[in-house]
Amino acid sequence: MTQDRPWLANYPAGVPAEIDPEEYRSVPAVLEEAITRFRDRPAFSNMGRTITYAELDARSREFAQYLLGELKLKKGDRVAIMMPNCLQYPIAIFGVLRAGLTVVNTNPMYTARELRHQLVDSGAAAILVLDNFGKTVQDVLADTRIKQVITTGLGDLLGFPKGPIVNFVLKHVKKMVPDYSIHGAIRFREALSRGTRHTMPEVSITLEDIAFLQYTGGTTGVAKGAMLTHRNMVANMQQASAWIGTNAKPGEELIVTALPLYHIFALTANGLVFMKFGGHNHLITNPRDMPGFVKELKGIQMTAITGVNTLFNGLLNTPGFDDVDFSKLHLTLGGGMAVQRAVADRWKKVTGTTLVEAYGLTETSPAACINPMTLAEYNGAIGLPVPSTEACIKDEAGTELPVGEVGELCIRGPQVMKGYWQRPEDTAQAIDADGWLHTGDMAKMDADGFFYIVDRKKDMILVSGFNVYPNEIEDVIAMMPGVLEVAAIGVPDDKSGEAVKVVIVRKDPSLTAEQVKAHARENLTGYKHPRIVEFRDELPKTNVGKILRRELRDEPTKV
Repeated sequence: MTQDRPWLANYPAGVPAEIDPEEYRSVPAVLEEAITRFRDRPAFSNMGRTITYAELDARSREFAQYLLGELKLKKGDRVAIMMPNCLQYPIAIFGVLRAGLTVVNTNPMYTARELRHQLVDSGAAAILVLDNFGKTVQDVLADTRIKQVITTGLGDLLGFPKGPIVNFVLKHVKKMVPDYSIHGAIRFREALSRGTRHTMPEVSITLEDIAFLQYTGGTTGVAKGAMLTHRNMVANMQQASAWIGTNAKPGEELIVTALPLYHIFALTANGLVFMKFGGHNHLITNPRDMPGFVKELKGIQMTAITGVNTLFNGLLNTPGFDDVDFSKLHLTLGGGMAVQRAVADRWKKVTGTTLVEAYGLTETSPAACINPMTLAEYNGAIGLPVPSTEACIKDEAGTELPVGEVGELCIRGPQVMKGYWQRPEDTAQAIDADGWLHTGDMAKMDADGFFYIVDRKKDMILVSGFNVYPNEIEDVIAMMPGVLEVAAIGVPDDKSGEAVKVVIVRKDPSLTAEQVKAHARENLTGYKHPRIVEFRDELPKTNVGKILRRELRDEPTKV
């Protein structure tokens, strides 16, 4: 057994080789168990307000009743959610799932172009949006199949007088809420109120039903919806909770959720996995405000925190972080991008807890490999495959490679997505006939079954844990009349791991870097903006005219 899967011999004590992905009939079934066991425990906190599992139960049920009773949505219909971390988010997610519908997580920072694609592609029937981003929804609504827009303010669930004050300050003082007008839109609190007029019908949810359409970039630059079924999500919850369950205490965990819940990492690792333990999620709405973030941390006793390397590095470099109470912190999980040794070493020194690196993909719900929680110090590996998961290294011909050899990392297990929404060709390209997901990451395995990422096969750029696909950047920059050719690459960046650089051959000699950046700001989310713009007379190409991005990447960076 361990000959084929050498990692099993190195599993921490108490972690099983297999999990039962069918122990729960759906994601809501896990929630309902948590509600029964931890009814009066805090479930989510944000901006000084806390809701218990009992309140999460009541509010999410009301939202489900509104979606089914008022909007008459049918099983399988898609509902988009476009918000940062706030109390409305978990209520909405669980409401949608309990109604037998599919959640379409939507990055609130999307431009109109990006949002339009996702709403049209998913065929979403309704969208819940924070007021700050209502203008973007207004701009694309006519092109979509959205039947109902539900709006909410950041302060709407914070109670009186705090809620109205927060909403007033955001709109009138900080000017963070652009004016918008959407005919027929309804407020979230009104939707919950209307939900109370209806009773909750029996909703039949199977493990094969799609729980989340989780959009991820593609090598073509077009975002694709990974179909994550209830089976995928339940399996990954089981896998991750089995892994951390040896030292996580039911009813006693307080996890800091600073990564957005619309990102698959925080969604599963924080929002879903910790639910099994009756965990208390402390939601951080704006983690970029590092002084504010550290101030919040000083007011709580966290037991766990997840994040990307840039988040941990930012905290370590913020005055006052050393004074946070780390006495109960036992789990720090890093993923989304490579954890840097210098950051991991400093984290251990300041907090006394090892920064444990994990590896996953949107397509694997996301956890595929995690390092043992018993790890004494950072080891540079992405870890061991989680229970019920196989991993191997394959060459270009699809042949498995022996220990130590570099090839493409492939993953097989119950957490691997059903496929890409309405894209059978892309699905067939990603998942082979034997069920192996080809990750596009170049890696190697050592004799103990630990995996190490060596390079990325794809030209993907990773900015603070977010995938940026060069084709999308190039498509947008190429829209400018003054651009003849463009190539986008990732360059090393101390803060974000990588930053976007574009190399342009001009059609109009007067085109400036600032014009290019301004165009990008109009059409691309912030983390996709090119940090560096370089002009050249020509781009390196193959003999068939394909631009050699790798050649550009291998050159020293010119700032």
